[in-house]
Amino acid sequence: MAANKNETGAQTPGVLPVSANDRGEFPIRIARDGTWYHEGTPIRRKALARLFSTVLQRDEAGRYWLATPVERGLIQVDDAPFTAVEMEIDGSGRNATIRFRTNFDEWVTAGAAHPICVEHDPETGEPSPYIMVRDGLPALILRPVFYALADGGEIVDENGRTMLRVWSGGTAFDLGTVE
Repeated sequence: MAANKNETGAQTPGVLPVSANDRGEFPIRIARDGTWYHEGTPIRRKALARLFSTVLQRDEAGRYWLATPVERGLIQVDDAPFTAVEMEIDGSGRNATIRFRTNFDEWVTAGAAHPICVEHDPETGEPSPYIMVRDGLPALILRPVFYALADGGEIVDENGRTMLRVWSGGTAFDLGTVE
């Protein structure tokens, strides 16, 4: 229990407190493509995986938990717990609104509350784009959706760098450097 407390004995922000309801690790894994597995077998009932996703939490250490009022346990997430499988763009330039549909049919509008970020593999430079869905839970933007997003971007020169940028909800999101 001490690991979740700071020096003053207060709860450490973002870290789920240890509870008598902790069950250790649940045999659940979310693959990079968004497929949920239980004991190595894909969960084929989308409604069941969607139900699990509603009790999914992420702590400050980046660990994922399924937490119900009765019990909670750690699960394995290969990359992100959701995938962005579809995108809609209304408007253009600084007046654009970009919406993403997740693999569980949840629509998220990119903006200050739901930022888009792109991480690049340090070895290959390959981009991994994400949209924040809710409560610190990201969705990996699937490659065809990212290509469509990049196609709608604008090239800007800023601080000696040429960037590809999109706007949504009045917020600018840089997708990467243009060579």
